[in-house]
Amino acid sequence: MRHQEGSLDFHGSRLREATVKMAHLYRRIFRLDVRWSVLLQKVSVFREIIRLIWDRFLACSMGKPVRYRRLSRQSSSPAEELESGFDLENPTTTCNGYQEDSDLVTLKISLLGDCQIGKTSFMIKYVGDEQENGRLEMAGLNLMDKTLSFGGARIAFSIWDVGGDKRSNDQVPLACKDSVAILFMFDLTSRCTLHNVLGWYMQARKWNKTAIPILIGTKFDDFVMLPPDLQWTIVNQARAYAKVMKATLFFSSARHNINVNKIFKYIMSRLFNLPWSLQSNLNQGEPIIDLY
Repeated sequence: MRHQEGSLDFHGSRLREATVKMAHLYRRIFRLDVRWSVLLQKVSVFREIIRLIWDRFLACSMGKPVRYRRLSRQSSSPAEELESGFDLENPTTTCNGYQEDSDLVTLKISLLGDCQIGKTSFMIKYVGDEQENGRLEMAGLNLMDKTLSFGGARIAFSIWDVGGDKRSNDQVPLACKDSVAILFMFDLTSRCTLHNVLGWYMQARKWNKTAIPILIGTKFDDFVMLPPDLQWTIVNQARAYAKVMKATLFFSSARHNINVNKIFKYIMSRLFNLPWSLQSNLNQGEPIIDLY
């Protein structure tokens, strides 16, 4: 009996020791969990601060702020003054380069799309071959500008062409910030470039939710050489994509200057609410214009 009682006391003592050790272990685990939770919260807060700083850096790295024209007090409304000075059909190219004039309205336009679809050719066709030497090239970016006179008003288009390859993706935020219009471009003879437009659209909308979206099919001169049934399939697909994007659709050709100038006139008319008799054209074999 004494031997059994001693054995029970021994086992009871070992059990109490094990219980105390387990209690200490649970306390340590609990403290580690608390510390880990606090650390995760701090990391989350720190990450949010870094994101805000990065966004501010991108916003500040855009260069000089956009200048807008001061409207005279005599004008009854901004629309009346703009309409009185604008002739969309007869603009005059005055100069190329950034200006310091306070009467100059600078409009930033972004071009997004895959590689080798004609974005740069489109930009050069609009700005002018003689102005190509004034192009500013950065990693994944081409920048050109063109200043026009419409009566008494002067408009400077600052055009940002994003390269289209993987290394250019980092330039999308910079190109899209503060843009008044974003041109989503695809090759009419390459349907995969049309499918990729939605990816470009989703990226751009992360950084700019207010810019006017325009869907542009390039190389129309090559497109008309395709079989008619394939042409019609591409037209219907492009119109469906434009509807999802809430964008106006243009078919264009930089080589033959088809709808290039018209696209920028459309941007002007939308931005300043100007009267312009642009109509949709859905005739097969002709450059499509599908107004949103």
